[in-house]
Amino acid sequence: MNDKSDADVLALALTSTDKLHREFDGIFSPETVRRCLEESAKSLMGSLVADYIPILSYRFARERLSAVAQNEGTLPKTMPEVLFVCVHNAGRSQMAAALLDARSEGSVHVRSAGSAPAGSINAVVVEVLNEIGIDIGKEFPKPMTDDVVRAADVVITMGCGDACPIYPAKRYEDWEVEDPAGKDIVTVRKIRDDIERRVLRLIEQVRPARTTTA
Repeated sequence: MNDKSDADVLALALTSTDKLHREFDGIFSPETVRRCLEESAKSLMGSLVADYIPILSYRFARERLSAVAQNEGTLPKTMPEVLFVCVHNAGRSQMAAALLDARSEGSVHVRSAGSAPAGSINAVVVEVLNEIGIDIGKEFPKPMTDDVVRAADVVITMGCGDACPIYPAKRYEDWEVEDPAGKDIVTVRKIRDDIERRVLRLIEQVRPARTTTA
């Protein structure tokens, strides 16, 4: 049984403020970093085990601050950005993000989020990705935030309908992919393979052409 109160968990999460500020020194003030970290921690409470929230809120806040800095032009974009969104960020969007990250070999930056994130990733999804050498054991469901949507060049929804805010000059797609929740492993493997085929096509569309030298 976990007897930590929300106040205890938040206090632990905020111990990362100085570390996070050092990473964004000259870009964000300590107050901005602390506020983002606090908001990130609060958004994860209730859906995650309390012991995990301090480290995961640090990672979530880091992603959000990077997205804001890119939106403001204080951090350069070095590669295309793709955001996958589904309802719980526990199955389809996690698979798509992991597959794109692996198959693009680091040439595409990937994020994923949920319109109503779950408390953990679907265990069968973790298993079928492990079968092909992709480990998502350290990933976690994250809420969708305006900053990460704005930072993306391509936003792909996978079952959350019109929950994403719409910004001009962005590419939006909706992938009609079966939900792996409650499905057996054979079905989830088929869903994984369906997503992988879509991901490979996406890579060819968004990855900058590679130049060759004589």
